[in-house]
Amino acid sequence: MAIETVSVIGSGTMGRGIAQAAALAGYRVLLFDLTAELVEQAREAIVQSIDEGVRRGKTAAATADWARESLIPTTDLAQAAQVDLVIEAVVEDLAVKRDLFGRLDAAAPPHTILASNTSSLSISAIAAATGRPDRVLGLHYFNPAHLMQLVEVIRGDLTGDETVATARAFVQSLGKTAVVCIDSPAFIVNRVARPFYGEAFRLLGERAADPETIDRLITSLGFRMGPFALLDLIGLDVNLAVTQSVYDAYFQEPRYRPHPIQRRMVDSGRLGRKSGRGFYDYP
Repeated sequence: MAIETVSVIGSGTMGRGIAQAAALAGYRVLLFDLTAELVEQAREAIVQSIDEGVRRGKTAAATADWARESLIPTTDLAQAAQVDLVIEAVVEDLAVKRDLFGRLDAAAPPHTILASNTSSLSISAIAAATGRPDRVLGLHYFNPAHLMQLVEVIRGDLTGDETVATARAFVQSLGKTAVVCIDSPAFIVNRVARPFYGEAFRLLGERAADPETIDRLITSLGFRMGPFALLDLIGLDVNLAVTQSVYDAYFQEPRYRPHPIQRRMVDSGRLGRKSGRGFYDYP
């Protein structure tokens, strides 16, 4: 099966990046959100990002022209389902995703592949809300999705071989690296990353060092960003949701336990770059 048309459900940061990557690769892309205002704001942001790529010499003018024209905003979920591949990028909540996948399953043609950009939730549990579990899988992009090269292709318990092969080919057509993995809590990258954040929080909680010092020490080892700068980029609320999900999925394994500092920061609205303040300030 060849992918020609793609829908992205959710026009937040991840949805925008995924839509931009697909449009620049030559796909016709429907971008869905609940209101016209949200989806139009997202389209404008994507166009600005594409224009910036042209100015910096990263994107050919002809490619940018096609990408702009191929982006189709919509608030009609049934319309968004009439494609070869649907990629969901909504809130990291299993009940929300299952409800959405059930509605997409009812509206989409039989051949349509339904993919979730979940960073930690079970693909098999999401697929159970549909009548096509063989055509459901995970496509986990990393932020910023239009720039980061890695995409995890997550095979659910009932995902078919053809679905995996088609999704992998699609990811590669974007110029990205596809890594196939099984449906396990947090998959590969986010499970490996838990100690990166967790140990940093423990050091901070024990007052061993401040965020700036910990970040500076980590970057001195060759990392491009320290844990606290990266948390601000991702969003502390998003990271906390993933950490809580992994902790619960492993039946409260202590090494995956969330830290009270992060909960306090999320509750007080200090979410990082998107709120203007996290561990650092963003005027």
